[in-house]
This record gives sequence, C-alpha cells and structure tokens, in this order.
Amino acid sequence: MCAKCKVGWQATVCVLVLLLFGTWGTVVVAENWPMWRGPQRNGISQGNDLPTKWSQSENVAWRLPLPGVAPSTPVKWGDRIFLTSTVRDREDVLLLCVDTAGNELWQRTIGDGTSEQAEKNNQAAASPSTNGRHVWTMTGNGTVTCFDLDGKQLWQFNVEERYEKIEMPWGLASSPVPYGQLLYVQLFHLNSRRVIAIDQATGTEVWNHERETDAVNKCLRSYATPTIFCDDDQEYLLSHGQDFIVAHDLYTGTELWRCGDFHARSGYNDMMHVSSSPVVAEGLILVPAGVNGNFQVLRGNGRGEITGDADYRLWHDYVSPMRPSTLLVESLVYVCSEEGVLRCLDAQTGQEYYRRPLHRHTHYASPVYADGKIYFAARNGTVTVIAAGREFKILATNSLDETLCASPVFSDGRLYLRTFEALYAIK
Repeated sequence: MCAKCKVGWQATVCVLVLLLFGTWGTVVVAENWPMWRGPQRNGISQGNDLPTKWSQSENVAWRLPLPGVAPSTPVKWGDRIFLTSTVRDREDVLLLCVDTAGNELWQRTIGDGTSEQAEKNNQAAASPSTNGRHVWTMTGNGTVTCFDLDGKQLWQFNVEERYEKIEMPWGLASSPVPYGQLLYVQLFHLNSRRVIAIDQATGTEVWNHERETDAVNKCLRSYATPTIFCDDDQEYLLSHGQDFIVAHDLYTGTELWRCGDFHARSGYNDMMHVSSSPVVAEGLILVPAGVNGNFQVLRGNGRGEITGDADYRLWHDYVSPMRPSTLLVESLVYVCSEEGVLRCLDAQTGQEYYRRPLHRHTHYASPVYADGKIYFAARNGTVTVIAAGREFKILATNSLDETLCASPVFSDGRLYLRTFEALYAIK
C-alpha cells in the first residue's frame, strides 16, 4: 500500500477513547464509512461483532422516516450520517445530516428536477462523500455542492454550465470521489466523455481530461463511479465506461493505460452501458461490463494499450453483473447478478467454486464484507448474509419489507440500511 493510501486509511479511523493504566491501555476506535463502498472504496469493512439477524421489530436501534425515495447509499463520519433524498411532494433534492442516535440535525436543498424513473434512478442516485471536514454531493442533473459538517454551503456549480448539456436517461448517478486534496467526477453520457478533478475546498477545476473513445449509442452512457488504485509503487484514478477502463494520473488527468474488450461473445452491442463500478483490492482490479459482458481481472501495472494483453489480464469470463459491483475478499471474487445468483471465483485463475441463488429477487445494491460475512441486499428489502469462503453457506435471511436499493453500511458495530421509506440502524 502506498504512503498516501496508508494516510487515507488512517484518516478513516477516529480514536474515541484512550485510557492509560500504567504501561498498558485500552483503545476504542470507530471506523468511518466516507463514501459509497466504504473506507477502502471496495465494500470491505474492518468491523466485527456486527448484526447477522434482524427484522422490523428485532435488533433495530432506531428507524428514521425519510422525506422521499433514493437509491443512494448513506455515508458516515464520527457521529454524523449524511444521505441524499428526493422529496415526495416537491421536486427537490436534499442532503440530510443525521446523528447516530437517529435524530435529524439538518437538511439542505442541493438541487431539483423531475425524474423519468423515480425509484431505480432519480436525481438523488449518486451517493455523497465526506472526508470529515467536507461533504460533497452531485445531483442527477449535474449540480455539485460542498458543505461543511454543520451544513454551511462552501461552493456549488452545475456541470452543464461548465461543460456540456447532460444527455443521460434518469440523470447522472456516478458518485464524487475524494482523494488527497482533489475531488474526482466522471461525466460519461451522450454529450460528454470527461473526467474532471476539482479542488475539494474551493470547487475550482484542477484538470479536465476528455477521453478518446469509439463507443457509440448507449455505450456512451456510464453510471459507474471511478475509484483509486494504489500500491507500494504507484497510485492513479480509474474511470470506467464508453467501452474502456482508463487509468489517469491523479494530478494531471493524463492517460496512463487503457483496456477494452468488454462486449459479449456475440460481438459489439451498441445498447450496452455500464452501471457496475470497478473494484480495487489485493493489488487487482475487477472490471465489470454490461449484463453478460466480458468481466476482467487486471493487474495494476499496465502501460499504454493493454486490451487482451496476458501480461496485464489475469483472466476474463462472460459473467459480468448488470448493476451490483463485485467484491474481492481473501483471493475470492464474488459476482452477484441482478437476478440474485451468486458466483464465487478464484481471484487468480477465475475457477468457479460455486454458482448459487441468494434470494430470487432483483439486486441493485452492491455487496459488503465484514467479520467473515458478506451481506447482499435485494430490492424488496431482503438481506442475505453468507459466510465468506469457497463453500456456499447462508447464515441468515432478513427482511424489512421495504424497497431497498442502497448498499449496506457498517460502523461502530452497527449496520445502517437505507430503504425508500426510512434509515435503519441495526444493532
């Protein structure tokens, strides 16, 4: 892990209590969840003693009703939880701040606008991000806003005013990604192929890279969120969509390498777009495509054009999920289809250990891992908990009987679940 990654990881852990007794002491720490897929951006939590079983009446610490529906995932820092939401009776988009006791502290309007599909994708589809000093949001129609933790707006701009008109059914859904002093935003739609870096504190553009692509029609659309690769030797940004995953220099946006070949065996499909996001773990990059597209596992040391290059591609298979992003834990890759069928594959070889149904209902949320368990959330509010490992074992099946598209969040021994009706804290 590179030095800056180590600093970033340490910044997500707050020391709450330090009691010294002679030559030894007790340290209590809390893991923050600063963006959609957690402190390492890959769905992995270091927490333990987390809840496995719950219902609407069992093991619920609190339930906070929400003003409207959204598929976005909450984020947490310290004793504050931030989440975006639409409003049932108005065409507003909100950022809400809630404390860990379940009390709403404040809400701010971050945008407005109608949505063609109010449940699955709407103006509050992108998840917020935080670094413990700032909170950033982006609405489906491109308004990017920065607040401090007390709800004071520090800056705001709209991408249509700076760049191009958004041509994207249901709006943008890619979440902003903070790293170092910059905030990275991916703008891939029919009118744009941009990746931009913004100064976190001021909103000023630092760089703006327009990617080259020969993608056409719906292939120009990407709802994926970019991520960061870092190891002992290098760090860079990964943007995904428009027929390629591309590595960018963090400070200039310059392209370092790119990889294509994501379409199905049947050939190029101009209706294929990307919704699932790339994942970095254990020095590898998991890269999805559209449904049944060419899922690829890449090494991180690419240079130039690496499409199909065996020096950089460990393996590939036509098992790509449509929406849920993947998970890599202890050299095992977990790929959940939108229909709720789970594959467990060897990270180095692609060997399939099992293919089993979790819960026969639509899955939009991405899986998360903690304490030897993996949590898969279905749209009907059912969360299936399995044991990590090469053998398929369901530990629990839990239901809140409310629509759920957000990914689960872990922190302080609690599980936070955001449904279309409410925010739950599961103890």
